[in-house]
Formats: sequence, structure tokens, C-alpha cells
Amino acid sequence: MSWLHKLQTRWKVNSLGQVVVILVVFACTGFTVLFIKQPLFAYLFPAGVKPMWASVLYWVLILPVYNIFLLFYGFVFGQFKFFWAFEKRFFSRFGNIFNNKNYE
Repeated sequence: MSWLHKLQTRWKVNSLGQVVVILVVFACTGFTVLFIKQPLFAYLFPAGVKPMWASVLYWVLILPVYNIFLLFYGFVFGQFKFFWAFEKRFFSRFGNIFNNKNYE
């Protein structure tokens, strides 16, 4: 079984074409987030000196920004339903971390 078939089974999608489209959405989202950083910092810090807090803030804020772009590209490529379910599963894991009774 190829890795594409494994992804198709894991994600419970109908076709290999849909798997490829989902991978393209992940790629587009990653490249968008990658290409946003440099122009954003150049605009905010024109002198070129970037304070440490800016990098920390970028890493904190990149998670929600990434997820917004993921939903946007999912919509553009016709896979919004898949990515909306993906986001709900992803964020439900955060709730499980904080609600886990094993840490008491």
C-alpha cells in the first residue's frame, strides 16, 4: 500500500485526487506563512533591527494565522469541509491537554 493510499484511509477521503488536493492546500498554506514573515518584519522594523519580542510574538501568533490560511485555501480548493473537521479535531486536542485529570 502506497503512502497516498495510507493517507486516503487515515483521512477517510474518497479518492487519491482528493488526497493530492489536500496536500496542495497544506503546501500553499505553509508557503504563504513562510513568505509573509519577511515583508511583515521589513514593514514593522524598517531599520532592520528586529527585537526578540517580535520573534516570540510571531511564533505565538503564527498558529492562528496558519489555521486561518488553511481554511481559506481549503475553501479555494473545494476542501473546506475536510479542513473544518481537521481544525475542530486539532483544537479539541488542546482542550484534552488542559482537561486531562492525570496531571492532578
